[in-house]
Amino acid sequence: MKKVGITGGIGSGKTTVCRIFATLGIPVYSADDRAKMLMTEDDELREQISYIFGEEAYLADGSLNRKHLSSIVFADKNKLKELEAVVHPAVHQDGENWHNAQENVPYTLKEAALLIENGSYKKFDKMIMVYTPEETRIERVMARDNTPRKAVEARIKAQMSDDEKVKLCDYVIYNDGEKSLIRQVLEVHKLLSD
Repeated sequence: MKKVGITGGIGSGKTTVCRIFATLGIPVYSADDRAKMLMTEDDELREQISYIFGEEAYLADGSLNRKHLSSIVFADKNKLKELEAVVHPAVHQDGENWHNAQENVPYTLKEAALLIENGSYKKFDKMIMVYTPEETRIERVMARDNTPRKAVEARIKAQMSDDEKVKLCDYVIYNDGEKSLIRQVLEVHKLLSD
């Protein structure tokens, strides 16, 4: 069973593409969703996060204090690195366990925005990039997250360029509104299933 990574910048439509793969019976692991779950439910990870960010890292109900963490990690790159240093290994191990538990499928998909930036793309048999024009991505994120243009542009600028990512991927799915997403996913699915 192949391990396939799927990546793309913020607002590229990775989630939509993953839903299409899921309708084909392919298990999809969302690294962001699992990270959020692990940061709340994994006792060891909770301890590490509380140690780094203080007791304010969690609210009284036990949920992650996202506002508190965001205010720190977006202002201090070292704190962001500390957070990633404890979260990424936990998510990686969780993803491995999840992959190994899958049965009777030709491949699994792991979806994450930073698979290339953090070097984990090297651990996959194949990589898929969801490529979307930057202006489309900006408009989507502004509408989806109610975020000002400058904030979205800053987030995009902080990520590796799509052109650099494409060079490291085996397949590119163009989410530009011109080519059929379903047809492209079906083509990639056929290649991965052989």
